Amino acid sequence: MARPRLPALLVRSGRPGPDHPAQITRANGQLYATYAAAGVVGPVLAGLLSGAVGPAAALAVDAGTFALSALGLFFVRLRVPAGSSSAPATRAGLAPRSDLLVGVRFLWRHPVLRTLTILLSFLTFLTIGLTDVFIYHVKHELGRSDSAVGHVLAAAAGGTIAAALLVAPARRRLGFGPCWIGAYALGGLAVAGAGLTRDVPALALLVAGYAFGAGMAGICSLSLRQQVTPAPLLGRVTSAFWTLHSALGPLGAAVLTGAVARYGTAPVCLAAGLGCVAVAALATATPVRSPHPGPG
Repeated sequence: MARPRLPALLVRSGRPGPDHPAQITRANGQLYATYAAAGVVGPVLAGLLSGAVGPAAALAVDAGTFALSALGLFFVRLRVPAGSSSAPATRAGLAPRSDLLVGVRFLWRHPVLRTLTILLSFLTFLTIGLTDVFIYHVKHELGRSDSAVGHVLAAAAGGTIAAALLVAPARRRLGFGPCWIGAYALGGLAVAGAGLTRDVPALALLVAGYAFGAGMAGICSLSLRQQVTPAPLLGRVTSAFWTLHSALGPLGAAVLTGAVARYGTAPVCLAAGLGCVAVAALATATPVRSPHPGPG
């Protein structure tokens, strides 16, 4: 497949091209950091605007930002790789179910992606309801204000931003497997401790640690999937990946929040956190442990 001239020059000069693993991981980290920063700055600006001109005007400005974003999409131009002109023809007539099955088959045939999908199914079950659990812990068990909830969630965004900034050098130094496994082990330990603490600053630090681990593991997983999946299949593989590993999410959220209502935050967070650590330990005996997974 022919490559554009610029990446070839970068490779010859010793600098990684845009499809190099380090560049893909760094780009995904920047996207994650931007999203997390917007998650903090946006509500702050919304609150200030609502206080200044009222909630109706704030909602109107919010709607305008969506329209502006939609307009901006018209100026996005995607580069079609050379030699991929036949890709649309291979998709002609495929039903959505067939598209999903194509992605599932690719995931199943790749040892690392197959194992990741299975492990993430359990991790999603254990963690998808944690934001609600943290809010409940602050508001109802610690009796703190909405401001304290905001501080804890802001700390979580800070953990995600830190992960986004550090993931590229960490993966370059340690490799995929150690980064992914270590990130979820760290996150699990943070969750286990979060339910036990009665101090909001300590809780914020632990929640930031969990967000750091989840963010680093998520960026590593996303980047690996982009690197090992052929471009014509990437959309279908991504769809299958998210469909499969998110399937247990609604059940997990119901079980987690129901257990907190019955038993309290401490034992539930301890069980969820140790469950994450157990999944990370199990991953060390699977192909996920590889520092540099190949195309399958």
